[in-house]
Amino acid sequence: MEKIWLKSYPKGVPTDIDCSQYRSLVHLLEESFRKFASRKAYVCMDKFLTYAEVDQMSKQLGAWLQSRGLQKGARVAIMMPNVLQYPIAIAGILRAGYTVVNVNPLYTPRELEHQLNDSGAEAIIILENFATTLEQIIGKTKVKHVVVGSMGEMLGGLKGAIVNFVVRNVKKMVPAFSLPNATRFKQALAQGARLTLKPVELTHDDVAFLQYTGGTTGVSKGATLVHRNVIANVLQNDAWAQPALQQEPRIDPLTIVCALPLYHIFALTACCLMGTRWGAMNILIPNPRDIPGFVKELSKYKFNLLPAVNTLYNGLLNNPDFAKLDFSGLKICNGGGMAVQKAVNDKWLKITGCPIIEGYGLSETSPSATINPADSTEFSGAIGLPIPSTDIAILDDDGKPVPQGQPGEIAIRGPQVMTGYWNRSDETAKVMTPDGFFKSGDIGVMDPRGFVTIVDRKKDMILVSGFNVYPNEVEGVVAAHPGVLECACIGVPDSNSGEAVKLFVVRKDPSLTVDELMNYCKEQLTGYKKPKYIEFRDDLPKTNVGKILRRELRDEKKKAA
Repeated sequence: MEKIWLKSYPKGVPTDIDCSQYRSLVHLLEESFRKFASRKAYVCMDKFLTYAEVDQMSKQLGAWLQSRGLQKGARVAIMMPNVLQYPIAIAGILRAGYTVVNVNPLYTPRELEHQLNDSGAEAIIILENFATTLEQIIGKTKVKHVVVGSMGEMLGGLKGAIVNFVVRNVKKMVPAFSLPNATRFKQALAQGARLTLKPVELTHDDVAFLQYTGGTTGVSKGATLVHRNVIANVLQNDAWAQPALQQEPRIDPLTIVCALPLYHIFALTACCLMGTRWGAMNILIPNPRDIPGFVKELSKYKFNLLPAVNTLYNGLLNNPDFAKLDFSGLKICNGGGMAVQKAVNDKWLKITGCPIIEGYGLSETSPSATINPADSTEFSGAIGLPIPSTDIAILDDDGKPVPQGQPGEIAIRGPQVMTGYWNRSDETAKVMTPDGFFKSGDIGVMDPRGFVTIVDRKKDMILVSGFNVYPNEVEGVVAAHPGVLECACIGVPDSNSGEAVKLFVVRKDPSLTVDELMNYCKEQLTGYKKPKYIEFRDDLPKTNVGKILRRELRDEKKKAA
C-alpha cells in the first residue's frame, strides 16, 4: 500500500522503529533503573522515589510474588489509583515473569468478578479503599494471594500515619473489610527483601498486559498485549515526540504530569513507560477530579509534559488558579481518549502557550496509532498521521480500501497491535483482517497528506470522558431489574464528558421511578457507565424480528436537538 502520510512526517522522525533493541519490557525497565539510578522517578503527596528505589522495591515485590509459587505467565491484577505502589507493582510483576492485569479501582463487585475470572488472575495488589469490593467476590475467583496497600504507607513516619488516619477515620474512605489471608504491601516488600528475585527469560511474544476493553462489541474483553506491542509503542511515541523535545531550551530530566489513571493504557504508556525510558519524573495525581487539589499540586513543579483527555483540560481551564501556574517548561500536551474540542484547545493555547496535540489509539493498539506532529502550533481537528511502522487503511463494509478521501472504517496494522483478545478467538476474528489489520470500529477519512479525521463511530459504543461504555453491558444490568421490561441506551452529547449515557426503559412495574433505577445502576455500574438520563417509554423501536433499534433512538435525539 502507498504510505502517503510519510511525506508529511516532521523532519527527523524515522519511518520505522526497531523493537529488537529491547529483549522485553523488563530489559527496558532495568536499563533505565541503572542509567538513571539517582534521579527522581515518581512523586506523590510530596514523597519522592528515585529510580534506584523503584528498582529495589520492585525486586523485593517480584521476589515475594515468586515465593508464592506462581508460574511464569501467571496473571497478577493491580487495583489502585495513581499512588507510589502502582509503578512498583508494574515493575515487580513484569520482572517476576508475570502478566499485569490492570483493574479500574471503581469497579463494582460484578465488574471485578468478571475481570478476575476472565483473566484467571491468581493474585491481586489492591489499595485498602477498595478491598471491600474484593471481599465480596474473592471466593468466586481463582485469586489466592492478596496484597493490600494504604494511601499513607509509602510516605513513612508521622506524615504517613496522619494521612492514613485522615483517609480512614476523617474522610471514611476505607470501608470495613475482611481479607484474613492478605499481606500488607510494606510487609510483602520486607519479606521480599530476604529473598532473591529469580531472573526469568522473557521474549517479545510473552504476554505483558491484559488491558480490558469492550473492543468494538459486547462484554469487556482482555486485549492481549505482548512485550513487543508495548515496546513498539514506547519507541514509536518516543520518536514522534523528539521534534518537540529537541526544541530549545532542551530539558533533561523531564517532568511528566501523570493525572490520567495508570490502569488506562494511555497513561500506562505515555507516562509510566515513556517516563521510565526518558529517565523522567512522573507527578502521580491520585484524584484528578479534585481540580483545586490538582492545581495546587501542579503549582509545586515546573512540568514539561501533560497528557490528558478533553474533559480534564477543560476542567483545569475552568479553575481560576490554573492560569497562575508556571508554563514556561511545557513542551507537549497530548490529547486522546476522546475528541479534543477546538474551543478547549484554543483557550488552552492562549493560557499555556502550548497546543494540545491530538492523537488516536485504543487499548488494542497499546494505544497510539496516529498522532498530529509534536511540533504543531495549530489545531487541525484531525487525529494525525500514522506513526512510525504503522499502516492505516480506510475500509468499506467488505474490507476493501475506499477511494482516497471517502469515509470508511479505520484499520490499523503495526507492531503495537494486540495479538488478540484473551481466550476469545471468535471475538479476535471479528476485528482482525487476514493481512493483519485491526478494525477499529471508528469511521474516518484520510486526506491527501495522510492526515486522518474521525467522522463517526461504526458501532454503538459510547465514549464518556475517554472511557468506553458498551450498551450491551449497561442494558444487561438494567434488564435484570425486576421492574424493567425492556431497555436500550445510547450516547448523547455532553459538554463535560463528550458523551453521556441515556437510558430508555419500558417498565414492567408502573411504580418504578427514575431515582430507584438510578440508585440500582449506581450499585451495579462504575460511575462513567451509569446513565445520566433515564426516559420511560411505552415501547421501543424494533426491527421486524424484534431487535431494538438504537439507531432510531439516536436519530430522534438528533432531530429533537
